[in-house]
Amino acid sequence: MLETKIITTNLGRIDPENIDDYRAQGGFDALKKCLSELAPAQIVAEIKNAGLVGRGGAAFPTGLKWELGARAIERAKADAQITATAPTRADSLGYFVCNADESETGTFKDRVLIEQDPFHLIEALTIGARAMGASFGYIYLRGEYPLAYQRLRHAVEVARGQNLLGEKILGSDFNFDLQIRRGAGAYICGEETALFESIEGKRGEPRVKPPFPTDAGLFGKPTVINNVETLFNVPWVVLNGASEYRKLGTEKSPGTRVICLSGAINKAGVYEIAMGTPLRAVIDELGGGLNAGRKLQTVLMGGAAGSFIRPEQIDVALDFQSLNAIGSTFGSGAIMVLDDTADMGQVLKRLAHFFKHESCGKCFPCQLGTQRQLEIVERMAARRARAGDQQLLIELGQVMRDSSLCGLGQTAASAIVSAFEKQLVK
Repeated sequence: MLETKIITTNLGRIDPENIDDYRAQGGFDALKKCLSELAPAQIVAEIKNAGLVGRGGAAFPTGLKWELGARAIERAKADAQITATAPTRADSLGYFVCNADESETGTFKDRVLIEQDPFHLIEALTIGARAMGASFGYIYLRGEYPLAYQRLRHAVEVARGQNLLGEKILGSDFNFDLQIRRGAGAYICGEETALFESIEGKRGEPRVKPPFPTDAGLFGKPTVINNVETLFNVPWVVLNGASEYRKLGTEKSPGTRVICLSGAINKAGVYEIAMGTPLRAVIDELGGGLNAGRKLQTVLMGGAAGSFIRPEQIDVALDFQSLNAIGSTFGSGAIMVLDDTADMGQVLKRLAHFFKHESCGKCFPCQLGTQRQLEIVERMAARRARAGDQQLLIELGQVMRDSSLCGLGQTAASAIVSAFEKQLVK
């Protein structure tokens, strides 16, 4: 099998609402180990040594983020002259947050992970909070995921009832509790600081950085935020060790990746693969190839904020370095296959409309840039392009990338510009 399963092994095998099923598969063993055998600094070191990086798109080193958050909390403890904090929002010296606001086009892996294995996320969050020293956390869940919310809420209640959340977890000195907050359909709230604003009850708009979240994040306190897939790796690393994790994938991109394969293929779905697996094998073997009689036109990697690649580039290895080398990105893990029936003009129009609609409007480069981008793409799609429109589009994309406040504006032109650079638009 082309799949390499380490974090998706429970999917389809357990009852997601039965904690005993999860425990029978080794569930919460990693948490027990972290509470009884490992000091917080040792947990952080293990994650750093594993080389785990964020799976939400930015690929920031997870262990480093935890270490920075832990240092900030230690400074806060020293200033407050206390040794422990209560599992309440007000008393926590910092926060551990899960970004489950999965809104990237073509991305649906986090929904599947939560719906089919919710206790896994709770265990991983609790381990992360232990490593950081936070006593309270949040799961910010996409509002359009009602089943995920139902199962996650049930899992939180059950875990709390079995002393896996709350005070003195499993008889230890560690206190941690969490809340679920539901988003209201804003793509911008996938950006970490806009997500914080939303949790605080404000309009979801990104903040100016610095200060960075590990120093002053949610409610102005040190905050670590990871997405769902990133956290799902944590219990496996704790139980099996960093050296075993590094045996998977490549030297510079260790571990596995959960991908969302969709588009003009026979078997769309969520698959877990080792880093470095060739894209061609993913399309042909896992995806069952293209629909009968069709030819590959392009593949959109990483969703709307990603980039297109040409048919002759599909032998690329799916890891961060190999994709970067051909001017592409792994992004959120979305892989959208387009065959020769796709109208690229209309595809780019949809992308441009998406970003114009989702821009929060806080910074002018994004607010005005996404509007101008849509206007130019609409002219091109309608065969009414003006002289210099293509160059104007490229320059506009550069301006948005260099001067927008957050990742939305910085990547709003990425896929569209890549389509012209790869000569996919006639």
